[in-house]
Amino acid sequence: MLLRRIGAAGVQIRHDVAMAELTTLRAGGPASTVLECTSTAALVAAVRELDSAGESVLVVGGGSNLLVADSGFDGTVVHVATSAVQVRADGALVHAEAGAGWDGVVAMTVVAGSGGLECLSGIPGSAGATPVQNVGAYGVEIASVLHRVQLLDRATGGVRWVQPEELALGYRTSALKHTDTAVVLAVELRLRPGGSSAPLTYRELTTTLGVEAGARLPAAQVRAAVLGLRRGKGMVSDAADHDSWSAGSFFTNPILGDDTLREVVARTGPDVPQYPGAQGTKLSAGWLIEHAGFTRGFPGPDAAARLSTKHTLALTNRGSASTAELLALARVVRDGVREAFGVALEPEPVLVGCAL
Repeated sequence: MLLRRIGAAGVQIRHDVAMAELTTLRAGGPASTVLECTSTAALVAAVRELDSAGESVLVVGGGSNLLVADSGFDGTVVHVATSAVQVRADGALVHAEAGAGWDGVVAMTVVAGSGGLECLSGIPGSAGATPVQNVGAYGVEIASVLHRVQLLDRATGGVRWVQPEELALGYRTSALKHTDTAVVLAVELRLRPGGSSAPLTYRELTTTLGVEAGARLPAAQVRAAVLGLRRGKGMVSDAADHDSWSAGSFFTNPILGDDTLREVVARTGPDVPQYPGAQGTKLSAGWLIEHAGFTRGFPGPDAAARLSTKHTLALTNRGSASTAELLALARVVRDGVREAFGVALEPEPVLVGCAL
């Protein structure tokens, strides 16, 4: 009945699909129904119809920032599988449909001779998720390059373009995160015509490239360096590398006010990495985890859920981990950091039907 109402073009319907198939953590129980939408028109029609019918809906893109309960999702999953990407002729803008693979978007801009996104290379997931999460890496955030976002307003059914200032973009968050009021349909991002990178500011990256902070290099050279660094941390999706069976960084870096910071530094010592900003001082969650006594690969080689063997900030599925096992590991790490340093780490992935 639903397929007849929204039209068959651009929609594939499947039933009893394991959410493990749709997430990079490869965990999660079954979804009753999955609608795979390969066109924006089909995506809009499907969400409108489901909302009108009062059905429970979960919109999923690349699944790289999602952890679903072992009991699954008792409703309809709308899988955003749109894929069109176009770099404007002058090289100053890229338009990407929400379902386009993010790293493919970055690669296309570099091949087209434009810079600006190279530091965001290798991040798994879809283009539509990038403003929701305000994705960032190696000194660049989506907020710094975002031109506008096309949204489906689920309350009205209307489609409109919104400006970045309407999205309350912050550190790994936005007005779109943890809400189902809108669906991202497309994004447009500003680029640097001519192929040079954005000014390089992240110490690890400038050290790798052998340049001073503020230098600019060919975008392709920076992209290659970023991909190398990410692979070394298991942060580039690879079916053969279980360290990449993750949601990336599972915990966000905590941001502390001055009073709390003084209390924490009294316990950590002055060596804890600190990054002052407008919202407070950011501490390194990875440093806190390691110095709370958690090693790479914790709790050991026989565990189905382990910290990455390359990067303690990633929780990984070694092939058979359940959501319950991943959450149990996350709790141990969170509680250990809180006990050692008095800092409460917050999960970065969206948790569906489960809680930390």
